[in-house]
Amino acid sequence: MQPVCASYILPIRTMNSASRGELTPYLRSLPGVQLIIVDGSPAEIFAAHNRSWSAFAVHVPPDHDIQGKNGKVRGVLTGLRRAEHSKVIVADDDVRYDARSLGRVLDALDHAEVVRPQNYFQPHTWHTILDSSRTLLNRMWGGDWPGTLGLRKTALPKGYNADVLFENLELVRTVAARGGREMVLGDVFVARRPPSVRHFWRQRVRQAYDEFARPARLALALAILPALCGALLRRNYAIIAAGAALTSVLAETGRRRQGAAAYFPAAASLAAPFWLLERGLSAWAALGLRLTRGGVPYAGSVIAHAATPMRELRTQP
Repeated sequence: MQPVCASYILPIRTMNSASRGELTPYLRSLPGVQLIIVDGSPAEIFAAHNRSWSAFAVHVPPDHDIQGKNGKVRGVLTGLRRAEHSKVIVADDDVRYDARSLGRVLDALDHAEVVRPQNYFQPHTWHTILDSSRTLLNRMWGGDWPGTLGLRKTALPKGYNADVLFENLELVRTVAARGGREMVLGDVFVARRPPSVRHFWRQRVRQAYDEFARPARLALALAILPALCGALLRRNYAIIAAGAALTSVLAETGRRRQGAAAYFPAAASLAAPFWLLERGLSAWAALGLRLTRGGVPYAGSVIAHAATPMRELRTQP
């Protein structure tokens, strides 16, 4: 039996029993980890999960004394309390490591306090191809934000803010503000199961709202529609075509970096202009929510802040 060398934290909340799918076999197959499942599901679903998972995992609800609107953060903080190892994997329920990718992330934690691998969808559908366009463009500027991170437990002695929307950015910024090193592993590919089409559409405005944490990107997103409308009014179709072509070229450049072409279809590069248009529309919808509701609806509440600015985190004790 492989010795246990890390803790794997899975925060989950679902309205139907996820143990009936292929999640349970995947969890059983994870090599060399202490598995901690922090389950915020309703009582009946929690009980069903407990029957499936308690034999091979620590299965607990979120700790009641951890406050905050973001349930995933509360789940991670609950899991960190129970983690018995310094190296920790935090992963959403749709993330699927294999032994190689898990080993690469854990090895990287010998040299960094927080590690970002690269997610890719498996299998691909039309909406994952569109969402993959975002991933490929992000690979050109600082790397993508996956549904999983590697973390040294000691890098978060006081936890991180549970009242923000962009929780992975908040975690990484909190570690960095304390002097921790971040490593982006653009050549470590971790599979992710595709969301439903309904869930995909629900995430459009929420993902756009994340950019309130990165004002320059938000400004660029908000500029897309005015620029497009201006070009259409002037019938400057050549500028529109050139912009679309440049967007696809940038996405394709991201696809060809560090072996990503083996995991992302070329169609994702071609779809990049359509994703850019969607992000432009969603950014204005996100701004509308900010002005009219004060934030994004989230699990029965409203979250106003995407993430804490680094300048504020650096001043915190």
